[in-house]
Amino acid sequence: MAEFKVGDHAVYPLHGVGEITAIEIKEMLGDTHTFYSIRILDTGMKIMVPATKAEAVGLRHIISKTEAGKVLDILKETEIKIDNQTWNRRYREYMEKIKTGSVYEIAEVLRDLYLLKVDKELSFGERKMLDTARNLLLTELSLATSTEELRAQDDVKLIFEL
Repeated sequence: MAEFKVGDHAVYPLHGVGEITAIEIKEMLGDTHTFYSIRILDTGMKIMVPATKAEAVGLRHIISKTEAGKVLDILKETEIKIDNQTWNRRYREYMEKIKTGSVYEIAEVLRDLYLLKVDKELSFGERKMLDTARNLLLTELSLATSTEELRAQDDVKLIFEL
């Protein structure tokens, strides 16, 4: 089970990187429960997650510098086959990947949509998903490495529009 302390950065699936602002103990129905209070960096949204359910909802620490390198490798892959299924089926498949909260799955979605965008016009939903995946990854990668390191890599710089 992942343990967090105040000031830690944590990733909450679909919402992105947040900061643990407090660890609160609340009494509910005669039982005491510990909650992580999280402020999402991009939106300022506040979320409370029961500490016992943190792993179940996908709350995790941000990736390490080594893991960030693996994510960048996924983004640099260009020799992949994009499935020729309909946009709505592809959208559902990509949304499932994003919901996992896995940085590698999100990187695959971003890469695939970016490569697809080069070949043809994306649907409105796919454009929004591309932006979502880009924002989710950029914040986490910037904390794991540095924005300067991302800017130094031309092939990645294009994807993130840095």
